[in-house]
Amino acid sequence: MAAKNGKRWNHNIHYHPRILREVPDGAQRALDVGCGEGMLARALRQAVPHVTGIDRDAPSIDQAREHRDDVDYVLGDFLTHPFEPASFDVVASVATLHHMDATAGLTRMRDLLRPGGVLAIVGLAQSTLPNDLPRDLAGIVVGAFHRAMKGHWEHPSPMVWPPPVTYAQMRALAAEMLPGSRYRHHLLFRYSITWRKPQG
Repeated sequence: MAAKNGKRWNHNIHYHPRILREVPDGAQRALDVGCGEGMLARALRQAVPHVTGIDRDAPSIDQAREHRDDVDYVLGDFLTHPFEPASFDVVASVATLHHMDATAGLTRMRDLLRPGGVLAIVGLAQSTLPNDLPRDLAGIVVGAFHRAMKGHWEHPSPMVWPPPVTYAQMRALAAEMLPGSRYRHHLLFRYSITWRKPQG
């Protein structure tokens, strides 16, 4: 189903505002990891002067580059691309971390942040039954309501399913690797992690 009223909606886009709210005042450089066709990167550009989006899917990057903006779209592997360490004030990632080894991904994101910079992640994980069943059932109902009201935009990027880690595993990994981070398990089959890199 196409988006209604000219506005795109899906479960990932629903949580873009959560990412954008985490952009720190005065941020100069932002990185969108797994940028796809660039929707979040373009939104970040409204708040940050210099935005880079990276994705290893060539058709998605081609679509991103069709837009008239000054976002730097890079075709490449985030884990190996030669970004300078500690060079971004914001590192954002939506529905990308499950495409790579989570520990390697979090380590790379952490290393690319400047002191005081913010990491903002929205991701997918596997539910654990029966613990996650009530939330999942509620998510199905709420998701159906959103689709009925807003339509559903299917992104062009490759998908990975099922995610290789559970929500509980991601929560534990975030606590271990990003001390002081905030983890939330959201209704629409997503989790979020936000973390500010300590100064010094």
